[in-house]
Amino acid sequence: MSVLSGKKILLGITAGIAAYKTASLVRLFIKLGADVKVIMTPASKDFITPLTLSTLSKNPVHSTFYDQEDENELWNNHVELGLWADYFLIAPATANTLSKMANGACNNLLLATYLSAKCPVYFAPAMDLDMYIHPSTKDSLKKLQNFGNVMIPATSGELASGLVGEGRMAEPKDIVTFMEDDILAQLPLRGKKVLITAGPTYEAIDPVRFIGNHSSGKMGFALATSAANLGAEVFLITGPSHQKMNHSFVKRIDVVTAEEMFIEAHQYFKNVDIAILSAAVADYKPKNVAHQKIKKKDSSLTIEFTKTKDILASLGKVKNKQFLVGFALETNNEIENAKTKIKRKNLDAIVLNSLQDKGAGFATNTNKITIIDKNFNEKPFELKSKIEVADDILNEIVTKISEL
Repeated sequence: MSVLSGKKILLGITAGIAAYKTASLVRLFIKLGADVKVIMTPASKDFITPLTLSTLSKNPVHSTFYDQEDENELWNNHVELGLWADYFLIAPATANTLSKMANGACNNLLLATYLSAKCPVYFAPAMDLDMYIHPSTKDSLKKLQNFGNVMIPATSGELASGLVGEGRMAEPKDIVTFMEDDILAQLPLRGKKVLITAGPTYEAIDPVRFIGNHSSGKMGFALATSAANLGAEVFLITGPSHQKMNHSFVKRIDVVTAEEMFIEAHQYFKNVDIAILSAAVADYKPKNVAHQKIKKKDSSLTIEFTKTKDILASLGKVKNKQFLVGFALETNNEIENAKTKIKRKNLDAIVLNSLQDKGAGFATNTNKITIIDKNFNEKPFELKSKIEVADDILNEIVTKISEL
C-alpha cells in the first residue's frame, strides 16, 4: 500500500505542453488509492481537455471561479478546495505561474487556491531550457522553496522547442515516487519497528471446543494501520480474527493460542522499538486437552484450568530500549487497577478502557480510553471510532518517545 493511499490530492495544471502527461499522473494517483481533484488554468485546456481529467479522476474539473454560461451556477470555492487537500501538486508549473506564485499574484482559480492552501505544496517546473536557467526563474524557484513549497526538479531531455536540455517536467511515475519518498521521510515513525498484538486467543478443550472471548481484533488492526501510516514497519501478531490487513508496511503473523502468541511476541520483541499489546489473551487454559470430542453424557462437566503465561509481564522483564504499552479492560476500580499493572509489569504506558463506558469494549467500532503513563499522568479521551482512537494512541506514543 502506498503512503498516498486514502489521501486527497489536488492537482493544479498550468499551460505547458507537459500538461498532456497529467492524464497519466491522475491515473497513477488513482491506482495508488488516492482521491484526486483537478484545477486547470484556462489556458491549460489547450493542451488537455477537462473531460479527460474528470473521467480519470471521477471528479469535476475546476478552472474558473464560476460557470460563465450558467448565471445560477455557484462559485468554485478556492478556500474549500485548498482545505480539502492533503497534498497540492502543481504540474506542470510554467515560468509564468511560478512567477505569480512567488510574488503573490492571484488572477485565476489555481493561484487563489494555492494562496489558500494549508497542506504541503509540491511543484514540478516545466519550460524551455533558456527559461529554466533565467535569473528571474531561478529567483522564483528559490522564493517558493523558502516559502516551504517542495520542488520536484526538472530533468534534461528533448524539449518542445526541439532543443535538448534542462527544463523537461519529471515523468509522472517519477513525480509520484518523489512525493512518496518525501512524505515517508517526514513521517515520525519512519525507520521504527513496532510490534502489535491483536484479537483473542482460543484455548482448546477438545478437538471441537475451545474457550475464547469476544475480542474482534478491531482495535489492534486499527493500531497496526495507524503505526504503518506513520511510517513504521509493523509486526501484527493476531489471534483468530475476521479483520483484514492490506498495508505493505504490516507483516501479519497469525496464531491461535496464548502460548503461540507468547512465542511469537518474544521472537519479535527483541528487535522492535515499540510494542503495543492490545490482544485479549486468555488468562487460563484447560489443564488437560481431550484428544477426542467429549461426549455429552453427564448433566455437568468439570474442567480444571491452569494459568497461561503473562505475555505483557514477561516482555516487561526483558525490556531494554523498547517503549512498552499495555491495555487494560476493567469493570471496576479502573484507574487503580491500571496503575497497578503499569508498575507490576514494567510498562511505559497503559491504555485503559472500561466496560462501564457505553460504546467501549469488544466487537464495537468505537472505544473510549484513558492513557496513563509510567508517571501516572492520566489523559482521558472522548468516545471515538477505533481508527481515531488508534491515531490518538500512536500520537501519544510519538510524543513520549520524542521526549526520551
